[in-house]
Amino acid sequence: MTQTQRSVRFAMAATLTAAFLGWMFDGLEMGIFPLVARPALQEFQMAGGTVSEQFIQHWMGIITASFLVGAAAGGLAFGWLGDRIGRVRAMTLSVLVYSVFTGLKYFARGPFDLAFLRLISALGMGGEWSLGVALVMEAWPEEKRPLMAGLIGMSSNMGFALIAVIGVFFQTTVHSWRWVMLVGSSPALLALAIVWLVPESERWRHAVIAGGRAQPVREVFGPRLIRNTLLGILISSIPLIVTWGIVLWIPLWADQMTGGGQPRVKAYCLLAISVGAGLGAMVAPLCGKIIGRRPVYLGLCLGSFLTCSVLFRVFHAYSPSFLAVTALAGFFTASFYGWLPQYLPELYPTRVRATGQGVCYNFGRILTAVCTWKMGTLMAWFGGSYAHAGEAVAYIYVIGIAAIWFLPETIGRPLPD
Repeated sequence: MTQTQRSVRFAMAATLTAAFLGWMFDGLEMGIFPLVARPALQEFQMAGGTVSEQFIQHWMGIITASFLVGAAAGGLAFGWLGDRIGRVRAMTLSVLVYSVFTGLKYFARGPFDLAFLRLISALGMGGEWSLGVALVMEAWPEEKRPLMAGLIGMSSNMGFALIAVIGVFFQTTVHSWRWVMLVGSSPALLALAIVWLVPESERWRHAVIAGGRAQPVREVFGPRLIRNTLLGILISSIPLIVTWGIVLWIPLWADQMTGGGQPRVKAYCLLAISVGAGLGAMVAPLCGKIIGRRPVYLGLCLGSFLTCSVLFRVFHAYSPSFLAVTALAGFFTASFYGWLPQYLPELYPTRVRATGQGVCYNFGRILTAVCTWKMGTLMAWFGGSYAHAGEAVAYIYVIGIAAIWFLPETIGRPLPD
């Protein structure tokens, strides 16, 4: 093996490892809040003397919306930065942001503090997704891209599973939830490794040399790419709305079912979701390689709608069968997070890829933020029922079934230069 071949293999392995760990820690941080939300909000409200479900649902919606707005802004800001100064330097900054501000939640003294800190930490998380995906897809050959997309999608669910396991062995209560937040500061060490070990994308270097400095925001919203961008935002929004609008509320629903008397049920639900999601994220892009990107998206929408309908219509009590269907819902609803890293990079040329896919995925989070902000209102409209609200939200998959056919099929095509 020549020195050049060894360098190429090292670059491929280093970029995949950095993106995999970065997204795994993203998933860990995202999984922290469903685990700690209820006990944290109960602690804050107990200072006022009473605890009500309406207060918890109201602030859960606001804090989730703040995360999604922050992630959307971070995807745009760090994606733009990655197209301007390079993937590696921008990704290092994004990891530091979400690590530090997640750890600072330990010191929160009220729900507003949690909302603000979650917004800032989300800036880094939104950026890390678009940068990690661009870095890996540009380093690995075309025939390996479905596998890479699946690994990236699976990695965040490994983070979910890790925090769920912590929740099983470490009961998250009003007295202990703050310690869980410190776990979320651990990725700061990853930022140092990225700086020292991960090489910059050669595709990005060549694109800068060939075309000069890009104007990525102007170009992704320009006449040539605006169709892909708007439809990319729409097809990214649909799974995000369901994930953040109903799936990540399932642990709170289970806690409500058990009357708060079994603190571990939140962790069991989170673990079931993450295991199913990890498998789904691996399977979806591999299917996309065989039968095409658009048919797979259609199938995921149908499977997600049917599974969510069964979960929210049939079950009214916590049970092993409830956990099994929750895992199946995790499989279908999170399969999109393996499919999106495969498909979105194929819509944009190298010089604007990080910005383009970051805009699609993270602007979807803005639409999701509006929905989650109003989830408390929707819950109240359904009399505080998680099940009825979840059943209503699942109908959004009908839009995805139609929208995907207005985008190009990219199976077998190389990444555009």
